[in-house]
Amino acid sequence: MELLERAPLLQELDRLLQQAVSGQGSLVFLGGEAGAGKTSVVSHFCRAQGQDSVVLEGACDALSTPRPLGPLLDMAHLLGGELDGMLRHAAPRDQIFRAFLAGVTSATRPTLVIFEDVHWADEATLDLLRYLGRRLAAARTLLIATYRDDEIGTTHPLRVVLGDLATTATVRRLAVRPLSEQAVRTMAAGSALNPSTLYQATAGNAFFVTEVLAGAKQGVPATVRDAVLARAARLSAGGRALIEAGAVIGSPIAPRLLASVLGNSLEALEDCVNGGVLRAHGTDLAFRHELVRQAVLEAISASHRQSLHRGVLAALRQAGWREDDLARLAHHAEGAGDGEAVLIYAPAAARRAASLQAHREATAQYARALRWASARMPEERATLLEAYAYECYLTDRHEDALLAREEALAIWRQAGNRRKEGETLRWLSRLHWFMGRHREAAQAGRAAVEVLEILPPGPELAMAYSNQAQLHMLACEHDEAITWGERAIALAEASGDIATLSHALNNVGTARLGLDDEQGRALLERSYTLACQGGLEEHAARALTNRSTIATAHFDTKRAEQYLDEGIAYSIEHDLDSWALYLQGWRAALLLMRGHWTEATQVAAAVLDNPHAAPVSRIEALVVLGRVRARRGDPDVTSVLDEALALATSTEEIQRLGPVRIARAEAAWLAGNPARAWAEADAALGLAVRRREPWLAGELALWSWRGGSREPAPSFIAQPFALQLAGRWQEAATAWQERGCPYEAALALGDGGDEGALRQAVSALDVLGGRPAAQLFTRRLRELGARGIPRGPRPSTRSNPAHLTQREIEVLVLVAEGLRNAEIAARLYLSAKTVDHHISAALTKLGVPSRAEAAQEAMRLGILGQDGELERPK
Repeated sequence: MELLERAPLLQELDRLLQQAVSGQGSLVFLGGEAGAGKTSVVSHFCRAQGQDSVVLEGACDALSTPRPLGPLLDMAHLLGGELDGMLRHAAPRDQIFRAFLAGVTSATRPTLVIFEDVHWADEATLDLLRYLGRRLAAARTLLIATYRDDEIGTTHPLRVVLGDLATTATVRRLAVRPLSEQAVRTMAAGSALNPSTLYQATAGNAFFVTEVLAGAKQGVPATVRDAVLARAARLSAGGRALIEAGAVIGSPIAPRLLASVLGNSLEALEDCVNGGVLRAHGTDLAFRHELVRQAVLEAISASHRQSLHRGVLAALRQAGWREDDLARLAHHAEGAGDGEAVLIYAPAAARRAASLQAHREATAQYARALRWASARMPEERATLLEAYAYECYLTDRHEDALLAREEALAIWRQAGNRRKEGETLRWLSRLHWFMGRHREAAQAGRAAVEVLEILPPGPELAMAYSNQAQLHMLACEHDEAITWGERAIALAEASGDIATLSHALNNVGTARLGLDDEQGRALLERSYTLACQGGLEEHAARALTNRSTIATAHFDTKRAEQYLDEGIAYSIEHDLDSWALYLQGWRAALLLMRGHWTEATQVAAAVLDNPHAAPVSRIEALVVLGRVRARRGDPDVTSVLDEALALATSTEEIQRLGPVRIARAEAAWLAGNPARAWAEADAALGLAVRRREPWLAGELALWSWRGGSREPAPSFIAQPFALQLAGRWQEAATAWQERGCPYEAALALGDGGDEGALRQAVSALDVLGGRPAAQLFTRRLRELGARGIPRGPRPSTRSNPAHLTQREIEVLVLVAEGLRNAEIAARLYLSAKTVDHHISAALTKLGVPSRAEAAQEAMRLGILGQDGELERPK
């Protein structure tokens, strides 16, 4: 059968497959609305390959809680026993991922892998897509993942994966669009239906058009659902019973299971296939489209649906089941209203999902169990609550985790279980910290220690001590962090508790580095080594993260660059995306220090675009964005720095508050409001001094001085700031240059007030694009009576023939990518009005009337490369 209007799509898929044949693999996300024809396109493409390629197909479940790694389970038997065995025995997820990649890479023929309906994908499958998307470049493999693009909102997990892979060269996004009216006319030729009316009723949806043409005799039905059910209505009573049972079972439908549910009556099967409701799916059956199954399922009465669920559950139990069937068993147990069965299968399904790191599915299964656990013994319910809370913690559902832990705490207190009470209080401390509630975190942490210290020492007390160390370390209370951490280390070493030992070494090492004590680096390295040896990926990522952030916060740019690269690579390799996201915020801060402001803005914007970015990740990105805007003289500085302050205030941590107050002080000073700069800096200076933070206290003291304060500087501040505040401007500038911080070096020269130094500062700021500071120092030159002060556009603006500003060039780059004004505004964190202003200015300077011509003219002039990217000096 011919696929109308799909030839370009099939040609592009064929091109990518031929590219894979030569060893350049790709991942294609094929989107489209339900019924658009994604499966038809993929099926047609697979059939066209004949024997030239290995074809592996798997699908994600439409269950309320899907099977972890469903697509892999569907195809594992085709890849050999090793992968099948790994899935059966819940091998570590990274081993499963590597085995699958090795399997498709080592195939003697090119491999075509199909993942259907990844909008229903479990967390482990989404992580597998993320893993493969970053590694298919050298594989002879084309992976096509289909999804409903109208069902993934901004916070959908698949949307996050698409964002994570947006800049990966091997990943493509294609779309199956609705049919045109002309295509609908072609399909309707020979029928009694009016093609225009049919097109309007179906909006060109290929499946709906097919169903209406097949089911409607008297005209287009009022709803497409009527057309979907029209075929079912024409079946015999046996046929309707068969498809109702199949709808409850879900696709694919094993004939043996279907026969067991129906009492071995499959006589009407041929009727269902010939009637176009069911189709063969390998050795199984499937509905011709998921929309058909959903329509049939919704039409079944609640009582009959529950009866069918009971039948399916009984049949699955009788037939014998594998661990991979646990999610299905839990689904049917709940549908059957069988609470005892739910409490058998749902927790087991949750543990199975967690072992595969499908934590969202584990969360849902524990929640299912808790819905049926009200009559259970309190301690049993508390154990379920703890397991549920941990999975919520791992999936950024901290409020739900907190509520579950609080309920568990009440149960343990009622039962008089002091050890579990202390452990739960320690968890509450951790959860409060993640939610930005510093005081509640500290209170719960102290309570945990008080409860556990009256009991014989154990791992719970060691981790409670380490939690105290972590809270003090995060608050930059370094001495207290070291004291608590050393207590935890002693207990952990005595009991051989590797996890707590790694955790505590991390806290002490970070605290020592905060005091500029190099011994801390060795402790962090040991923490990292122990975590790697014990397979503790989160602890390993935390060690790399703290090492990176300390180097960046101390303006140690060479180490920071190396550490950030290592930390981000490790986090990506192990699919620890929350850690990678947090480190990207610090990478943006490093780029800001190094004078790469455009790149800093792009990295910060990517962090802020991610709907799962935690408050601590957003703070750093917002600070970078606000400082770049202030330094360039761009609008919309206040809004981002106000959000940063709101997020940082609730943490009560100087490492969050200090950078925000510094950014706000700088913005006020550049805007010509030194009194405001003084007030902003002084709002955090006292806390930085009390915490003896040499770098934050030094920078805050400097901005306070620039605002007009003449209070003596703290004695312990870092060297570059001490030099500046002592009036040794040239030495300070040299120190900043040695650290690779050109903007700080320029401001140090400008602070001196010497004409020669001011001229150097203005020149350096012009190169960077720091217009407000350059103008401020230019005014000082005029006040000194200097002559021959440079005027006109900055060198960076004069370097392009049209005299475009750096911001106008950035906007043009995105125009060349085809983005609309609203999309450009979101990407650059500007208002749509500001973007419109920049585009209008660029059109005027380039002398062209349209956006498309502006991008073409910028390419012709060499301002943009031929690919639309910013042309950089050679």
